Amino acid sequence: MPSPDKKISHRIAPSCKPEFSSDMPPLLQKIYANRGLKSDAEIDLGLKHLLPATSLKGLETALDLLVNALQQQQRILVVGDFDADGATSSALMVLALRQLGAESVDFLVPNRFEFGYGLTPEIVAVAQKKQPQLIVTVDNGISSLEGVRAAKAAGMNVLVTDHHLPGKTLPEADAIVNPNQPGCDFASKNLAGVGVAFYLLAALRSRLKALGWFEQQHIHEPNMADFLDIVALGTVADVVPLDRNNRILVQQGLMRMRAGRCRPGILALAEVAKRKMSNLCAADLGFAVGPRLNAAGRLTDMSKGIDCLMEDDPAKAKVLAITLDQLNHERRAIEGDMQQQALHALRQLHLSEASTMPWGLCLFREEWHQGVIGILASRIKEQFHRPTIAFAPSDQGELKGSARSINGFHIRDALDAVASRHPGLIVKFGGHAMAAGLTLRAEDLTRFERAFDQEARRILKPENLTGELISDGVLQEAELDLSVAKMLREAGPWGQSFPEPLFDGVFELLDQRIVGEKHLKLTLGLPASKRVIDGIAFNVDLERWPDRSLKQVYLVYRLDVNEFRGIQSAQLMVEYLAHQP
Repeated sequence: MPSPDKKISHRIAPSCKPEFSSDMPPLLQKIYANRGLKSDAEIDLGLKHLLPATSLKGLETALDLLVNALQQQQRILVVGDFDADGATSSALMVLALRQLGAESVDFLVPNRFEFGYGLTPEIVAVAQKKQPQLIVTVDNGISSLEGVRAAKAAGMNVLVTDHHLPGKTLPEADAIVNPNQPGCDFASKNLAGVGVAFYLLAALRSRLKALGWFEQQHIHEPNMADFLDIVALGTVADVVPLDRNNRILVQQGLMRMRAGRCRPGILALAEVAKRKMSNLCAADLGFAVGPRLNAAGRLTDMSKGIDCLMEDDPAKAKVLAITLDQLNHERRAIEGDMQQQALHALRQLHLSEASTMPWGLCLFREEWHQGVIGILASRIKEQFHRPTIAFAPSDQGELKGSARSINGFHIRDALDAVASRHPGLIVKFGGHAMAAGLTLRAEDLTRFERAFDQEARRILKPENLTGELISDGVLQEAELDLSVAKMLREAGPWGQSFPEPLFDGVFELLDQRIVGEKHLKLTLGLPASKRVIDGIAFNVDLERWPDRSLKQVYLVYRLDVNEFRGIQSAQLMVEYLAHQP
């Protein structure tokens, strides 16, 4: 959402000169250098450069558990999470274990409205009906102390795979694979849950091959790279930092998708989102495919999303994708209503001025939907640039909260600090630096609001409360064309901690009009070349735009490829617009 309340900065060129090949365009050299890359070698995203799995703590014990389960054909139950990372992790684990020779493997995802997050004792009771001998958690489990204890008491083995930050005590599982657990030397701590699952399964394939398993069982040895489409989707959708290791996973998955070598469900989700597979990019996964997958877990049951990812029949996958698309439309309508209610509540409290607004925002309405509060918190955080928690009512007088944070404020650590200073105030919590979830007793909300605001004021500085856009500089008119837009799109994958290039500059404003009720379509003049280029700014303030008095406009934008009726053109995706710089 273009905002008048942003600080605009420019990236500072690195002090040491990078050593890129001379045939790399200077613009691309500058962009890569601005993101800390120093040589062509760091741009190579081939699979051979993936970090080895051997340094993952707990890996060998986990492999022993899985090999034993396969050799004895134990009943395996995968317990996942109800977001896109959990869905992709669950689908990956089930599909791969079946290809590796497991004859009895199923999945179970807690319904967020009945059981909440993770391997709880209640979900273990549900799991017992399937009589599993081994439970494998994906994208959860590191904080499931009671649930693991209940599963063990019921005679089940438990393998925890997770990527979330652990608490002071680890669950008493038979094995834990989590790069963020104490003592793990795995160099990338940024794997998503699906990335952890992929590493474990790839190592399992290698172990089974060494044991002669595939020849003994007369089964085809799977190529684990065939699952990278699922890994890429979950990694991008979970908004984990795209360090080099994650960029490799995402890039390799995107390459397979563009070549048409992907799950029918992912293809169907891209089609209903009106995205072309041949030029799919990470942003398409994050803003089009991922939200449709997430919609199932937000409004109903994530099993629909997992079924879509696992479906082999393209026609059936298309039906499931259409259902998910409909749920996503419903989710957007609910979210829109909730956002308007939240903004109205802030206005009613006279909190529109920065001087009176809490540094840590807490919002609650009785009628809010549990499945959408995470997106609501994200939207409010983006608008006011404060750590934000949105709450919705749960059962038995409790509130479920979803938190989103800003740079400089580690939200999971902040909740831990509040819990330490106010014992018993938070029923439970978990998460990572930028997102977290928590449960409160309803009567404790006011006390928590004060404590959370105090923690935000303790950690943050006033300058942290102004959103910042960091530009890579000004593009020359000759660079504002389709070839450069394509080059930038293909130079990624871009994402969290490896941001898509932003540029800024002043343009002639030839035309401006509202489209889709709240988006500003711009026609911009390039005086030196006497060309025009289109731009679009989403969700503008309709009280400020269009502004017919303007002849020039200052923009911060991304240069992207627009396709309309089969014709491609360059287009500016506007992040910020103002009367003057």
